[in-house]
Amino acid sequence: MQPAPDATVFIVDDDDSVREALGWLLRTRQLPSERFAAAEEFDRLLARGYVPSQPCCLLLDVRMPGLSGLALFDRIAERGLVDVLPVIFLTGHADVPTAVDMVKRGAFDFCEKPFSDNALVDRVEQALQRSAQVLAQRRERSRIAARLAELTERERDVMHLVARGLPNKLIADQLAISVRTVEVHRSRVFDKMEVKSAVELANLLREAPAP
Repeated sequence: MQPAPDATVFIVDDDDSVREALGWLLRTRQLPSERFAAAEEFDRLLARGYVPSQPCCLLLDVRMPGLSGLALFDRIAERGLVDVLPVIFLTGHADVPTAVDMVKRGAFDFCEKPFSDNALVDRVEQALQRSAQVLAQRRERSRIAARLAELTERERDVMHLVARGLPNKLIADQLAISVRTVEVHRSRVFDKMEVKSAVELANLLREAPAP
């Protein structure tokens, strides 16, 4: 699976030569990049409300003047972007224990300097695939939420009982309505939720966002 053609790799490193080298390396795999000379620059992007809508990942140096890579990662985590914006730390030997701790806290990975070019880009591609999967899941949850919003209160009542596998007669008894009314509501629920069976409906609701 190749990353989407509109994927972006963000590079945050205070070393001009590192940024240039990484940009060149990514171009060898047809991966576009955006480069930042300081963590503060990327933080300003976040402060303006940036939320990824296309696959992306971040190559982040641990040690930089001013705002460190670790502090920037914390801000990314606070905004709930760690899953959709996977972070790969670029570390020196002395930073490895810290980088390992960041991975435990949600960073995608770390690469110790000097790193293998191929290994690094392989991990970048895997991070972009992760980002794409998360974005797809979020879009699907949004679609499910939109379908749920179209249901009436009574259709929701019927839907949850249908998803539990109850037959129409028991649903009618529980809701004190006729079996025919249950059948009508059931049909409307299936149409609005775009499913064809109770099993498919139950599976779809497991993917639904929490109310």
